[in-house]
Amino acid sequence: MKHLKMLALALPLALSAFPLAAQEVTWRVPTSVPEGSPFYVNFLERFEKNVDMMTGGRVDIEPFGAGVLVPALKVYDGVKDGIVEAGHSSPSYLVNQDPINAIFAGFPGGMGPEAFITWIYEGGGKEKLTELRAKDGLKSLIVGIGSSEIMAHSNVPIKTAADLKGLKYRTSGPWAEVMRDYFGAVPTVVPPGEIYTLLERKGVDLIEWGPPSANLPEGFHQAARYVIVPGVHQPTFLWEVVVKQETWDALPDDIKPMMETAAELTTMQALYNFYDLDMKAMETYRSGKNEVISLDPAFIKELSDAGVDWISKKAAAQKAEGKGDMSEVLADYTAYQKRWSAESDYLIRNKD
Repeated sequence: MKHLKMLALALPLALSAFPLAAQEVTWRVPTSVPEGSPFYVNFLERFEKNVDMMTGGRVDIEPFGAGVLVPALKVYDGVKDGIVEAGHSSPSYLVNQDPINAIFAGFPGGMGPEAFITWIYEGGGKEKLTELRAKDGLKSLIVGIGSSEIMAHSNVPIKTAADLKGLKYRTSGPWAEVMRDYFGAVPTVVPPGEIYTLLERKGVDLIEWGPPSANLPEGFHQAARYVIVPGVHQPTFLWEVVVKQETWDALPDDIKPMMETAAELTTMQALYNFYDLDMKAMETYRSGKNEVISLDPAFIKELSDAGVDWISKKAAAQKAEGKGDMSEVLADYTAYQKRWSAESDYLIRNKD
């Protein structure tokens, strides 16, 4: 509520401060998803509109779909190399480079969206991500925290750990390693724009991509019969806009808080939007030809425990190499998750 009140107070001030202001800054912002994707629309285009509104038109955000300016999975590099002013992507695509990104990307056994967004904005998570990006000379603006994903659109039913062994699974980030190392699946990583064709042609047995409403327009439910929930592999997720610190520093000082506010407003609006659209998407899946499989609680725990074990071992390995940052951030994250779990009985979650 504190953040919403701040946004409500800032909005009319921003609109009235520069009613006829000329455009001062232009950022070309490529993303890792195709133009028109829900992540493109709900995060990047929404951010564009909020920045225009908050700055009175002084900052122009120009979104570009995956592959137009830089390759889909090279957005961070495009910013660091100075090819573009800013980029829109997820820490999930950086996990192979540095596993600390898994903490911010979302990982099996991690916090769901309610707890995670609270940790980010009230528990110090945003500051920790800021420190991480600063090591690469980047400034992070969080512009999206998402609802839980669908664990899989699958050509085969999945109900136990044994069902995963040997299956070709399109995935990325922490889940790819967990599937390979703990359950014997064969992870395959491809850019977002290639997932549907791969699934339809049975180049893989199952895929994961996003929450129900993000998957619906992609047509995955038409290419595979089974819809596996809940999204144990990705209880929530984060997307950010990154810019070089020097690019950020060059902004007029009065614009910087407007940009920060626009980013936070985008994050909150987008999460509410996902919640609403996800319900409608699940209703569509259930009313059609798909079979929705809800995993047994024991299997959910098995998957979650594997994810926690994976990230704990990654952090320990990093620490053994003299890199203690991941252990410190994970300890803070885990402590907040435990506090949330221990003290959340007062919440009504409207689950039958």
